[in-house]
Amino acid sequence: MRPSAHLLLYLLGITKAETQVTPAERECLLDHASGRRLGAEIGVWHGVTTSALRRAMDASGTLYAIDPFPIGRVGFSMQRFIASREVRQAKGAAVQFLRLTGTESGQRFLADGLHNFDFVFIDGDHSYEGLQGDWQQWSRLVQAGGCIALHDSRSSESRNIEGAGSVRFTKQVIRENKAFEVVSEVESLTVVRRKN
Repeated sequence: MRPSAHLLLYLLGITKAETQVTPAERECLLDHASGRRLGAEIGVWHGVTTSALRRAMDASGTLYAIDPFPIGRVGFSMQRFIASREVRQAKGAAVQFLRLTGTESGQRFLADGLHNFDFVFIDGDHSYEGLQGDWQQWSRLVQAGGCIALHDSRSSESRNIEGAGSVRFTKQVIRENKAFEVVSEVESLTVVRRKN
């Protein structure tokens, strides 16, 4: 369906905001985000997962919703419009939208000296180079005991994505990183935790 058609049907209440995160993956994410105080989601799309994370986190916390939200042919980002509306309807932690890539936002937080994130969900650029850029920045921003969840990082019974760059980078680099340990694997989702 074309984005403009989806937006119209969404505004009429005929269709809902979309997500590629399955219910089982979302449940795993919420388990690890529960009660966290400083989080980030890289790759917001329609804000479905953002809204759920907002509700799961500590109400006094902050969730950064990071996505470049490219401008479409009609002069604005339909995805950003839908995401903003979805997130406004959820209650919980404060949400700050950043119109940046994961790599750009990570560089910004590193320059600002913010190194105490306790939950990060990476679901942005799934190429090898894209995840490499996100990981190089964000793995340094997570405090001891904090988790990084990686979408499309492994194949599942229903989806063989072994050739995806994000799967290859997860296997070759992230799983070999001695500063982190794998704590959960659900469908295409891998969650790692920074060791103390």
